[in-house]
Amino acid sequence: MLTIGEFSRLSRVTPRMLRHYDTLGLLRPQAVGDNGYRYYRQEQLSDLVKIQWLKNYGFSLGEIGPLLELEDSQLLSSLRQRRLELYRELDRQQGVIHQIEADILRMEGTAMEKTYHVILLEDPEQKVFSIRETIGVDQYHDFFERLYREAAARGLTQAGPIQMLYHDEAFNPEHSDVEAQMVVAQDGPDVKRRPACLCAAVQHRGPYERLQYAYDALCAWLGEHPEYRMCGPAMDRYFGDPDNSPPDQLETGVLFPVEKV
Repeated sequence: MLTIGEFSRLSRVTPRMLRHYDTLGLLRPQAVGDNGYRYYRQEQLSDLVKIQWLKNYGFSLGEIGPLLELEDSQLLSSLRQRRLELYRELDRQQGVIHQIEADILRMEGTAMEKTYHVILLEDPEQKVFSIRETIGVDQYHDFFERLYREAAARGLTQAGPIQMLYHDEAFNPEHSDVEAQMVVAQDGPDVKRRPACLCAAVQHRGPYERLQYAYDALCAWLGEHPEYRMCGPAMDRYFGDPDNSPPDQLETGVLFPVEKV
């Protein structure tokens, strides 16, 4: 058998941590001498290696105990779930990095309006077919699919981009009052005219998950131009097909209807 010092030297895990693992029941010594000295079997090195790599994968010591009891087929499921969690965390961290980079540019004097060039434009009248409902943000894709189906059922021909209007008084990602619109060629009982309006607008290029940065730019612009105020629902106008275009090549217009105070 190996003394705790020998076991520590081979595994490169400190005696203090080995005693902690013993206290938690993760790795019990094979024997404890009358003087309290711990002894380990060499075969226990493989158990310690397993503890260490599970720890490196982000499992807590409390989670590792039950995992050590699993067969490999069951452990594989836990590892796949952990991998999914890490991918999600990576996506979140990449979003944070993107926001930090934008803030650095702003603080260095590269104003957000240069990253997102805010313009005032007269958005022309549109002939649109629309559906409106209160849904969660995770249902937006299905909502647009429904828009296409209902337009096709009415024999309507798309003549411009699709767009989403947000009618909520306050942001609620789980219950969002939204209106999906399709610019169409024909008149009809279910077709209406969206009136022309003055808008502050930016063009966003990239994944929809980063649209918030375009909204931040418009909010910053409104903060610097108190002579204007919003007078209607914000709108996202989508160019291209997300099912056939890489996320970093998606083009989205974000428009805030505004009026002079």
